[in-house]
Amino acid sequence: KQALTPKQRNQISPKLNQLELGHYHGLPKPHKPNTPLRPIIACINGPTTLISKFLNALIAPVFLTVVRETTFINDIDVIRKLEKYILDGLFQSTTKFIVIDVTDLYTMIPREGAILALLRFLEENSYQGKIGSLQIDSIMKLARLVIDNNCFVYNNTYYKQSRGGAMGSAFTQVLANIYMYYWEQDLIKYTTDHKGIYGRYIDDIFMATNQTAMEIQQQLKKMMNKDINIKITYEINTSLNFLDITITNENGQLKTSIYHKPTTEPCILPFTSDHPRHIHRNIPYAALMRAARLCSNVNDYNSEQIRIDMSLLLNNYPPKFIKRQFQRFFTSNDAMPVWEKLDEALYRRLHQRLLEQPTRREKLLKNMLKDPIRSPTVLQTKV
Repeated sequence: KQALTPKQRNQISPKLNQLELGHYHGLPKPHKPNTPLRPIIACINGPTTLISKFLNALIAPVFLTVVRETTFINDIDVIRKLEKYILDGLFQSTTKFIVIDVTDLYTMIPREGAILALLRFLEENSYQGKIGSLQIDSIMKLARLVIDNNCFVYNNTYYKQSRGGAMGSAFTQVLANIYMYYWEQDLIKYTTDHKGIYGRYIDDIFMATNQTAMEIQQQLKKMMNKDINIKITYEINTSLNFLDITITNENGQLKTSIYHKPTTEPCILPFTSDHPRHIHRNIPYAALMRAARLCSNVNDYNSEQIRIDMSLLLNNYPPKFIKRQFQRFFTSNDAMPVWEKLDEALYRRLHQRLLEQPTRREKLLKNMLKDPIRSPTVLQTKV
């Protein structure tokens, strides 16, 4: 209590006049067989929601600092790692990709196991037993408070979650990530020892290696038996989908393009919506920027540009408006020949230049990760 200022204590204390138990609902996953449900606890005004957000803001920057080399923050990050793999002379015709999916991560982690993993992580990544001004013991008490009080309502019945964390609680993600961090160390070592790529985005793992399929399978079988709480499925191939990209090894040449799930619909902000016009202008620009970053060749980029054009038209964007925004993108990036005649050489330069530019999220993360152990942003007094 003394580690927090009165203002900070007030910020994490529940507002009694607004308290409401979380409500359970299932979010369908139409892209998966049999359309399973993702269990969501909507707990915006829950008793521990503010504490959960506080813990996430306190611990997540520390976690990201520790795992940055083995964590993908977006699909652009994946392509950059693959491009470096090529520059290092490691990408070959024998290079295989592995995609691993962790089943129901948030709801399957054991509570006691997760708490022990959190304690170990804080002890290994703190300064004099503290994160900022907060003692590890104080952080652990707050963490216990959150995971021991995952209560919600469904169909006029009250429930208390006894396993895993609530999907909808901010702290659940960082807690699950920390639990996974210790599980994945053997897999990271295996990949590093064989000069491969390893990276995880929450419950999705991507690897690239020149090991044989049998050698990879042997290692993955070991991982499947390591922890009964972690269930994984995997795929090994020379062409796989990961996050929003399709990654292909074409006889030793890397090819990347945007992956669209079969259930994806061309829904974007309608042109008729009552938003400031600059919002509508930025949608085509941002879509073209993303396509140029993720597509490794001009033909795949052109296919994506046509898809963007069609999506805009289906959402009532005027053709003249679309043309104007496309022109703005190519003019501002000095790449008009790409638009006019699909200039492959110029497109490659555009692709590389945009790929190297930090995204907005990367800039925010850079500021957030300056000194998250001694001086966490969430504990800094705002002027």
